[in-house]
Amino acid sequence: MNGTEVKASVAPGVRLGPMSFVWRPWLVLVTLLLTAATFLLFCLSISIGDFPISLSRVIATILGRGEQVDEFVVMDLRMPRALAGVVVGIALGVSGAILQSVARNPLASPDILGITGGASAVAVFLVTVSGGTTAAVVSTVGLSAAALAGGLGTGLLVYFLAWRRGVDGFRLILIGISVSAVMQAITTWLLVSADIKDVARAQAWLVGSLDDRSWDEVRLASWCTLVLCVVVAVVAFQFKPMHLGDEVAAGLGVRYSRVRAVLLLCAVLLAAAAVSAAGPVPFVALVAPQVAMRVARCPTPPMVVSGLVGALLLIGSDLVARTALPISLPVGVVTAAIGGPFLVYLLVRANLK
Repeated sequence: MNGTEVKASVAPGVRLGPMSFVWRPWLVLVTLLLTAATFLLFCLSISIGDFPISLSRVIATILGRGEQVDEFVVMDLRMPRALAGVVVGIALGVSGAILQSVARNPLASPDILGITGGASAVAVFLVTVSGGTTAAVVSTVGLSAAALAGGLGTGLLVYFLAWRRGVDGFRLILIGISVSAVMQAITTWLLVSADIKDVARAQAWLVGSLDDRSWDEVRLASWCTLVLCVVVAVVAFQFKPMHLGDEVAAGLGVRYSRVRAVLLLCAVLLAAAAVSAAGPVPFVALVAPQVAMRVARCPTPPMVVSGLVGALLLIGSDLVARTALPISLPVGVVTAAIGGPFLVYLLVRANLK
């Protein structure tokens, strides 16, 4: 080319046994910075309250070197709420990243596909409908586990309705919106026909809140999120060629239908686990993958960064909801205030293309 040598910039590859991946320094740096920011905000959330505790004392208590008073305040009173924020944020961020990658649409999220709506409908049913059977279910299984089952059932329903020799992203979103509307109608009917005391309890849960989280709820969501993230990490290596199209993936030996089904199942379970721990916190699963994609400079939502952005967004919103406003509000109010304008931005941006 006229004596000019053109050198292509190719990212170096790394191989670990049978697996290989591309080394991206910027992605690694962003991941480390987001991890540090999430930990600092996690400690800050624990330190702020009616009984303030310095960050150094919070970290010392977490490491097992705190005083007895600090251990009670940090570990028993504030840790479940802060840890629930991290776990729920990671679960929603990864779930949104999977759904947006599979559907190839930035509007795909558990909120829009009806997964959170199904979990909410089951939880509201157990809260508002009285009777010995319902009481037995709540006492034995728990409201969190019931919401988890409701989200899973709704996600499977959407998947089977959208299946036509494969899953098309546009059809998946349309069916998800329809199922979400049905679940919202069921929830509204349950609230209208229920006792006023049960309605107050259900309505507080429906907004999405981290108030009064217990260690049992956090453990359930934590174990579900940990196991599912491990499964996603294993399957994600086979999912990367699918960004180039199903034909290319099939040519590379990827069973794309099976991989897509496993990832969608993991996304549904992650969203259901998040709802079981904090209620239907809106827009986190929609915003986090898009922010992560822009911060990490990736063409598709990176799952690890999406989970960290989700955790950062949820902990920060909870901190704002209980400290920066005249009255303490559920975290879902703040995430809705952030996610609503962001959804409008995505719609306007899509129409301008």
